[in-house]
Amino acid sequence: MTQAPQMPTITGQEVRPFRVNVPEEDLVDLRRRIEATRWPDRETVPDRSQGAKLDELQELVRYWGTDYDWRRAEAQLNAWPQFITEIDGVDIHFFHVRSRHENALPLIVSHGWPGSVFEQIKIIGPLTDPAAFGGQAEDAFHVVIPSLPGFGFSSRPTELGWGLERIGRAWDVLMKRLGYTQYVAQGGDWGGGLVEVMARQAPEGLLGVHTNLPAVFPPEAAEAVASGGPAPEGLSEKERAAFDDVRGFIQNGGWAYLTMMSSRPQAVGYGLTDSPAGLAGFMLVHGGFAKWSYGKDPNQSPTRDEVLDDLSLYWLTNTAVSAARLYWENRRVNLLSAAAQKTHEITLPVAITVFPNDDLFRAPETWARRAFPSLSYFHEAGAGGHFAAWEEPQLFSEEVRAAFRPLR
Repeated sequence: MTQAPQMPTITGQEVRPFRVNVPEEDLVDLRRRIEATRWPDRETVPDRSQGAKLDELQELVRYWGTDYDWRRAEAQLNAWPQFITEIDGVDIHFFHVRSRHENALPLIVSHGWPGSVFEQIKIIGPLTDPAAFGGQAEDAFHVVIPSLPGFGFSSRPTELGWGLERIGRAWDVLMKRLGYTQYVAQGGDWGGGLVEVMARQAPEGLLGVHTNLPAVFPPEAAEAVASGGPAPEGLSEKERAAFDDVRGFIQNGGWAYLTMMSSRPQAVGYGLTDSPAGLAGFMLVHGGFAKWSYGKDPNQSPTRDEVLDDLSLYWLTNTAVSAARLYWENRRVNLLSAAAQKTHEITLPVAITVFPNDDLFRAPETWARRAFPSLSYFHEAGAGGHFAAWEEPQLFSEEVRAAFRPLR
């Protein structure tokens, strides 16, 4: 791993160095709670349609309580420069890794739920030092990876209003505070909606955005999905596949977690804050997690340990409910709808990468061009899914380089 130089001198608001050091008693308490888990009875179906399967979850949680090593994960976090700064009353935790290449392009990358900054650690090296990962030095980035408010080591908002609009403004403050007068932004999942909001806000210095969860559903398709009506006429094969994927996802309960957190996040938090097994079982409802998080394949990415890194971060920072409130704050936001995201108002360059194994949907290029008049890049990658930076970090990094190359 190539360690990038420390960031330059900061002016303005204080930016404080940060290192992760979880008290040992918190780890002892985690293992004690796992040992004392009270399990429900077995599901009555042979698949995961009722949620995480009992035997699979028991094996994962058993490993979490006996063989899993948080200190390894902690060392991985501390291998990169981390900082805390207060913006609009909330302490924001972030990685800031400057490239050794002088003309590197500043980039802010945003995660989603149930992910965290663990999603993006693997892309720091390829983006800051591309020549060491098969790329060209002229494609280098200075990388900023913040934890969303209420997630991880960022503090928990204690007042209403921390939706995507406010976070977008905070991210611009962060980049300006770090001394960057021009920058680009990338995001997937909630981060995808966030960078679209930032593109619509168009703060001075934001050159363009890249998303791997674009809001491309046209009004007639979004209305048909919402109402349960028939698919619009005249859809192409890819458009019909995207429509059917989202409709099937909803009809099969794929957004059950979204419904609960959007309506009653506090109720969700009571159980998830008290039981590690409950936290794991709830987060594994997310299709992007459930398909590879049980650890049967040692070659999968993320590995079982990496998924437990993420779950442990939520547990050890006690952010299950504060993270869930992001859904409540944005409960009227449809991340897939072009009309809801007001994509027609965006004039900044928008780049999109579609990853073939995304369990939610794969955006058709026709819809992308209709939704984003300023679309500057569209590509269908050969591998990767909903958490592409985590699953395929090299491929993801190549997509980010290609997407922003014209803006240098």
